[in-house]
Amino acid sequence: MIDLKDLREHPDTYREGAASKNATVDIDEALRLDAEKRRLQTEQEEARSEQKRLGKESGPQIGKLKGALKKAEGDDRKRIEAEIAELEKRPTALKERIQTLDAEIGVIEPRLRDLLLAIPQPPAADVPRGAGSEDNVEIRQWHPDGFDPAKSFADQRGFVPKTHLELVQDLGLVDFERGVKMAGSRHYVLTGAGMRLHQAILRYAFDFMTIDQGFTAMSVPVIVKEECMEGTGFFPGGQDQAYHIEESKRGSGHDMYLTGTGEVGLMGLHENEILDADRLPLTYTTVSTCFRREAGAAGKDTAGLYRIHQFDKVEQVVICRADADEQKVWHGRMIGFVESILQSLHLPYRLLQCCTGDLGTKNEDMIDVECWMPGRGADDADGRPAGDWGETHSASRLGDFQCRRLNLRYRDPETKKTVFAYSLNNTVAASPRILIPILEMHQRADGSVSIPEPLRPYMGGVEAIHPA
Repeated sequence: MIDLKDLREHPDTYREGAASKNATVDIDEALRLDAEKRRLQTEQEEARSEQKRLGKESGPQIGKLKGALKKAEGDDRKRIEAEIAELEKRPTALKERIQTLDAEIGVIEPRLRDLLLAIPQPPAADVPRGAGSEDNVEIRQWHPDGFDPAKSFADQRGFVPKTHLELVQDLGLVDFERGVKMAGSRHYVLTGAGMRLHQAILRYAFDFMTIDQGFTAMSVPVIVKEECMEGTGFFPGGQDQAYHIEESKRGSGHDMYLTGTGEVGLMGLHENEILDADRLPLTYTTVSTCFRREAGAAGKDTAGLYRIHQFDKVEQVVICRADADEQKVWHGRMIGFVESILQSLHLPYRLLQCCTGDLGTKNEDMIDVECWMPGRGADDADGRPAGDWGETHSASRLGDFQCRRLNLRYRDPETKKTVFAYSLNNTVAASPRILIPILEMHQRADGSVSIPEPLRPYMGGVEAIHPA
């Protein structure tokens, strides 16, 4: 949830931020409800203060009058009874007013909360403005010696490349038919060397982050409560992409959701906690199974292993102090980790600066990493794919957006006040999608695929996968 105080002071920042993200939110209504809630709360506090004052003053008066009532007769008795009734009436009226105000505030709060949850994180000032992914800006490219994505694969390697769909079939790496039989469309079964290669890239990425980079290895639940999805910014707005387990209908008390990234669990670890500033930054890595409904996704470029319902991902998360410069440094470092892995695998890639229209609700900045996939893209003159970039990683900085929603704070050592931390996240490796560029870029003319050297120790020393 955004900073309500900041919203009051700088509403135009949030209006412009929502517009730049193509988000439809009613900032004016949120401010109106906020003002109305505060007015009612002020009136309620004044009523409580008056109720307390009257309690102190009227108690002794009522006691004194009741003492006099014992001796009073006739008109004096009636007068004293009337005075007691009047003194007792005023606190009762205030109590009833306080209860009425409680009810009015109770009506406003959920409406205001829903509006505030829908307001996106404003983009960082240095993020380019744009309508959508078509306006993203290429930062740079990297490709190994001897290969240039701007040139034909066949001209550089001497043979027409197969798509990953052809390779996995010829090499017996994936069984789509049985996966669909068991679970429906966009499901698959990794078989033999396909499963071993999948595990190899995950283990390599996990070891790189934990052993080489010193990130803390964590396991996290992949089935979480709605509060965790909401706290990390995936809800509201992302329910159509999440698998919903309706446990409330079975009497458990709350529904659950399958997570689409380990980021949800890593950030949820410290919900409602106040951390020691000395512990920051927290650097976590997890490997987890992820689930996404991929509602509405279709087309040639989403076929095979590119867009699926279940996959495994090594994820990196950093929780740091509320310092914009420190956060930017970490953003660069996290992207650098990914670049090191991709370069070690000899996979051409490019970095894309996402524009405002492609950031999503929770990000103030995001860099996508796309790998070159020879089997992707529009067909050439021979009716074969000419190759294209495909997203494999995404690195985001979120300011205090997630930490504010999760109530994740640290105590500033100088001011002793609690401060919402900043968070960042980035994919380290998501498989089996990353298998697409690995297979397609390392295929050989005889139909085999060379195993990148860093993965060979995880494959028992196997140097290549050959057709049966």
